[in-house]
Amino acid sequence: MTPRALWKGRLKGFGIECTVGLYSALSSAEKVSFHIVNRKTGNRVERRFVDSETEEPVERDEQVRGYQLDDGNYVLIEPDVLSNLVPHSDKTIAVRHFLPCDAVDKLYFDKPYYLAPAEKNDEEAFRAFGDALEETSTVAFAEAVLFRRNRALIVRVHEGTLLASTLNYDYEVRSARNAFRGLSEPNYDQELLDLAGHLIQTKMSRFDPTAYHDRYNAALMELVQAKMEGRKLPEAKREPEDKVINLREALRLSAKDVEGRGKRAVGSRGKTRKAG
Repeated sequence: MTPRALWKGRLKGFGIECTVGLYSALSSAEKVSFHIVNRKTGNRVERRFVDSETEEPVERDEQVRGYQLDDGNYVLIEPDVLSNLVPHSDKTIAVRHFLPCDAVDKLYFDKPYYLAPAEKNDEEAFRAFGDALEETSTVAFAEAVLFRRNRALIVRVHEGTLLASTLNYDYEVRSARNAFRGLSEPNYDQELLDLAGHLIQTKMSRFDPTAYHDRYNAALMELVQAKMEGRKLPEAKREPEDKVINLREALRLSAKDVEGRGKRAVGSRGKTRKAG
């Protein structure tokens, strides 16, 4: 089934203009989710708002947004006032300029969305724009009003189509200097650095997302299936805990283990060739 576009509008800028649809690149459909249920009746529980002091229910038309002050009081903001602040949407992803592919720190990337032409007669312009980005190894910086907020986006080529990723604003990204303020200066010798470098080189690999599994979600699904079928509930599988040892010794042991496996693999291949 063709997914439904979350947003439709125009991709526009520097001579390129085409109608596009925005589709989520992420899915939570396969994640196990639960409802809150009354144990006695088996009915779903409803969430209701109550006054924190009187514990009386507060109806929807009596609810209002409030910004808390230092003294505990609130500045009340009426819904119509907030509505007036929502930016006007012209349904346009406006390309502002272009950047090298690696110009944006990945820390700023927020949510990814696929872009696709919404009309048949827009396919040529859409593909031309994507091909131009790919040939020049660039990405497009764009702005749009999406989901009632003004958003900055990076539009780039991904697997033959365009991917638009919303960006975190600068005030939303924590500085590493603030996060790790107070760390002492490193105090290690060259041997430790060489050991760590050797271990990294021997363990180099490729990223394969299919090789990593959400074990918690799988365990939840197994638990639900067992309950449905009236089977004995599965026992939780715990990973064995590693012994805490000296970092230098740990690196040495890891390096020896990797080298040992490599030598055994070479020996095994050699014996196989000789037997043939």
